[in-house]
Amino acid sequence: MKELQPLNENVLLDVSEEETEQKTASGIIIPDSAKEKRKMAQVVAISEIENSSVKPGDTVLYKEFSGTETEVDGKKYLLIPYSDILAKVVETDSI
Repeated sequence: MKELQPLNENVLLDVSEEETEQKTASGIIIPDSAKEKRKMAQVVAISEIENSSVKPGDTVLYKEFSGTETEVDGKKYLLIPYSDILAKVVETDSI
């Protein structure tokens, strides 16, 4: 089994997509080339960064055209600079 280990203040995100067919309300199938790119993903690994706000398992929002996509063992990953993470998704209690 291969494992990617990010270096130089980079973060590895899991961007594997479910193979579901998307349709419009009228039944038109949307091709992959027309689908909107994901902007949220789960952190898989992070390089050695002091005082990092994210850890593996967190879900983050990242810049739209950031990083390098790669595929290892059939899973799709995105390697982005730590500075391209815009926010962390957190659970809060309802009032």
